[in-house]
Amino acid sequence: MGGVALITGGTSGIGFACARQLHAAGFRVVVTGRDQARLDRALGDEPGLVGYVNDVRDRSAVRALVATVASEQGPIEVLVNNAGRSGGGPVAAISDELWLDVIDTNLNSVFWVTRAVLAVCPGIRSTTGRIINIASTGGKQGVPFGTPYSAAKAGVIGFTKALAKELAPTGATVNAVCPGYVDTPMALSIQQSYSQLQGISEDEVLANFKAKIPLGRYSTPDEVAAMVAYLAGPAAASVTAQALNVCGGLGSY
Repeated sequence: MGGVALITGGTSGIGFACARQLHAAGFRVVVTGRDQARLDRALGDEPGLVGYVNDVRDRSAVRALVATVASEQGPIEVLVNNAGRSGGGPVAAISDELWLDVIDTNLNSVFWVTRAVLAVCPGIRSTTGRIINIASTGGKQGVPFGTPYSAAKAGVIGFTKALAKELAPTGATVNAVCPGYVDTPMALSIQQSYSQLQGISEDEVLANFKAKIPLGRYSTPDEVAAMVAYLAGPAAASVTAQALNVCGGLGSY
């Protein structure tokens, strides 16, 4: 394997685990993040990565990023749309600002980054081209008090399947990876939110979440990244238009 792999939101959690595994597989890995300090920390923790500060909610900044990466690092062969955020609450109390920010971050950015890569890096339309979108089991079965998140991730899955069929004649593959509960900083913020919404302790929230998972535990970022690394490689050349769960059995479709 080889070539350039671009990972949005690659400074922590699932994105950083993907960066490490793709780098180990021989890709030239470029990660993005909104915070310079977190980006610097990630690059220091994994020498060999290249990083750019970028906000995937900004369409013009996304176009500029992709052009810069292609010019400075080489054409992008693998795209991992990972950038995302949590967010929700009772529907009647969700503000326009929260709804739009979750949709922009989790769904619209997938379109904006993918469109830019397809325009600037035509070589991604080949048998080694890979587009991998991080969705969620929440996009398949819904998350209570998480309507913006669930709606966005359902949109990512639909986008993935449609684009996969559009690009199939070129040999490129497009897939979604659907984590369930994963041990990341985002998971901690979700536990805190549910604790406030339900009036119970964070430990009780965690116990309730684990009780829904047949394996009885959260997945790890490395376990999710292993699926991404598989999809990025030659062994997955016939896997496309799929939304693959990594969730300990939480989702069954």
